[in-house]
Parts: sequence; structure tokens; C-alpha cells
Amino acid sequence: MQTELTELLVQAENRYLQTEELQGFKSYAETLAQRLKIYEFLRDREVMIFQPIADQVPKLFPQEKEERLEQILQQWILILRHSAMAMLLNDSEYLKQRVIEWLSGLIKAHNTQSIDSQIYQLLLARLNELLSPKAIIFLQPFLEQVKTGLLDSET
Repeated sequence: MQTELTELLVQAENRYLQTEELQGFKSYAETLAQRLKIYEFLRDREVMIFQPIADQVPKLFPQEKEERLEQILQQWILILRHSAMAMLLNDSEYLKQRVIEWLSGLIKAHNTQSIDSQIYQLLLARLNELLSPKAIIFLQPFLEQVKTGLLDSET
């Protein structure tokens, strides 16, 4: 949506916005406060979100080195941070450029797809515990984009 907003502002220099253009802008503005609250929640509770996941992953993958699991978990912290920002901006292109294009090569090169898939499932379950269904609706498309871009391409 960030790109769309920029385009709308450029269009507004030449003419008044059309009704459908205003509707898109209104929709973005009306949901901004909700998206800000979700973003702040995720930011303020990052440790609470990831600690149970960090506790479970070594049990699920006892054969893996602790350093490797920590590195993958750190990547997922970054993924959630960028997903939250993409949700705040309502901009899937942001997520694609900042995370998916960068991490997809790492996941392939390091062959961590099974670990990443498990962390994704644990993260999704944890977020469903902590966030309301209304909040999940805002974040879900970006988490799904991560799943499709990083995990589904590996199968």
C-alpha cells in the first residue's frame, strides 16, 4: 500500500482523487490505528513470543548444533519484525524485497527447510495464542507470503 499511497499523492498534484482512489486511501487510514497496535504488541512482546519457540526447537532437533538453531531463530525474529513492518505499511512488496529474496537463498544453501517449517508452525501457533482473531487477520497475509516465498518453494 505504501507504493499505492505515494502514487495517490502524485496523482493529487495533478487532479482530485477519484472515488475509488479515495476508497483505497480511506481503507488504509481506517485500519492504520489497528495495525499500529498490533505492531507495538509484537515489538513489546518479542521475547514472550519467541522464548517458548526457542525452548522447543532444540527438543525437536536434538541432532542440530545449538549455534545453528540460534541462527535460524534469529532469522525468524527478523522475519517477524519485517512481517510486522509490512503489515504496518500494508505493503507485501516490502516483505518480498527485504526478506524473501534475501532469505530464500540461505534456506536453500543451508538446507534448513525442515527447521524453518517447524519454526513457522510454532510461531503461527504462538501468535494465535497471543493475538486476537481480528489482529491475526492483519498479520496473516504477510506470514502466508513468507511461507509461500520461503518454505513452499523448497518442496
